[in-house]
Amino acid sequence: MRKNMTTSFAKCLTLWAIVLASSLSPFASGVARADIHVDITRGISEPIPVAITNFADSSGGQTGPQIAGVVTADLERSGLFRQLNPASFIQPADQILAQGPRMADWKTIGAQALVAGTVTPASGGMLRVEFRLWDVLAGNQMAGLAYTTTADNWRRIAHKIADVIYNRVTGETGYFDTRIVYVAESGPATHRVKRLAIMDQDGANHKFLTDGSDLVLTPRFNPAAQEITFMSFRNGRPRVYLYNLETGQQRIMGEFPGMTFAPRFAPDGRSVVFSLIRGGSNSDIFNMDLASRHVKQLTNFPAINTGGSYSPDGRQVAFESDRSAHQQIYVMDADGVNPHRISFGDGRYGTPVWSPRGDLIAFTKILGNQFYLGVMRPDGSGERLISQAWHIEGPTWAPNGRVLMYFKEGADGHTKMYSIDLTGMNERQAVTPLDASDPAWSPLLP
Repeated sequence: MRKNMTTSFAKCLTLWAIVLASSLSPFASGVARADIHVDITRGISEPIPVAITNFADSSGGQTGPQIAGVVTADLERSGLFRQLNPASFIQPADQILAQGPRMADWKTIGAQALVAGTVTPASGGMLRVEFRLWDVLAGNQMAGLAYTTTADNWRRIAHKIADVIYNRVTGETGYFDTRIVYVAESGPATHRVKRLAIMDQDGANHKFLTDGSDLVLTPRFNPAAQEITFMSFRNGRPRVYLYNLETGQQRIMGEFPGMTFAPRFAPDGRSVVFSLIRGGSNSDIFNMDLASRHVKQLTNFPAINTGGSYSPDGRQVAFESDRSAHQQIYVMDADGVNPHRISFGDGRYGTPVWSPRGDLIAFTKILGNQFYLGVMRPDGSGERLISQAWHIEGPTWAPNGRVLMYFKEGADGHTKMYSIDLTGMNERQAVTPLDASDPAWSPLLP
């Protein structure tokens, strides 16, 4: 069984936040301000051509080329980078760190950025991974780091390197060293099996968390990415559960006289907002403090009130309600006061999810016979629809607030997860072994 990533990696990884230009590199006078910059808030028609060389590996294995492959795949999947054909590379990879990059060679093949690295043995069976990023047009080194880690953590190192490159080129935080928890689906529509599953954001290290004996829905990470809250129909009773990713232990969040569902952690991880039906067809939104078990009712209106999602500062909650006769999005203060409607366009609105940046709220919308995925500002202005399908649900944000994941259901009943950037471009299907729904994107892993 794969070790818990957050625990094992913290124990075995030593990160030297080294500016290699000053301490390791004789070829650059400093990490300079780059000429390369991508504004990811606008549509990108031409990705940046980048040359990612195989990392020279003196450890006796293939870890170097494997790291380069994962870095390449991460960056290309973002839609912002395009790897040049390695067959066009003029300067051998093993010369780059030893002698410095020959910028003229890399300009000749059209590279705007260059990445090179090495993998060398370290004491105690560890590996040392070093990489550097250059701005070819400016002739400057943009970043350089060295990591020491165990051999089985090479994929996380690759994701971290991709995050650094993404950050230096775009100015935004990366999102590659993350995981996705979701609901894996199989079987016919009349007997659908739904299991909790977890994987790296690129689909690697896939693992089922539940065996499918109980129907599960809406898994959500806590801010430390070490616990999940979700709804389960165990023993025929729909209730909210907590799942500890380190121990595999599951526990009921609380006993309530009715159906509990739609859970989501508060930004501090100390409480969970959820919905409760206590009789009839109406529901209200509550918050439970996980330490004290104190429960506070946040809505009290004869309607369906559900789907609570905290603003990143914890001061407000977005939710959906049909109190105005149609499903719409509302925002209230964290204590339940001052509820006000923010969606006023045509159609019905639901599943609001606040961006980690606090600047946008993602939502789904039903208009005519189509479902749409969209974003709006917290005051309801600036609505933009960025994807549509026969059925689209479950938006979740990457931790940098610039990419969304969600799932689509086709007319044939099959469900698949997709990601898309805020411009509505670069829509890509996530790779999963089975049908997939209800994704939740973790924060960056510690």
